[in-house]
Amino acid sequence: MAARIFQRSKNALQSGRARAQEWVLQFESASPRQADPLTGWAGGADTQTQVKLSFKSLDEAKAYADRNGIDYHVVPAAAPVLKIQSYADNFR
Repeated sequence: MAARIFQRSKNALQSGRARAQEWVLQFESASPRQADPLTGWAGGADTQTQVKLSFKSLDEAKAYADRNGIDYHVVPAAAPVLKIQSYADNFR
């Protein structure tokens, strides 16, 4: 059973940063997803992919994975890119 640990990103639809500092442990699928012949939707029998565990820090997430024998890899958070411009730039 493998998992990935990543830091939540800020919600793009809201200005707040709630839960943006949390770290999430999400299990990866053990089997490939298959298209349903009737609807065409992709799905699988692996229900473990629906599990997401939240932690306050990266160390807590790593400790949980080590304690339960879960193989994991850490996905580094992307650096935020700020596009600083003035209001007058909208009219150029």
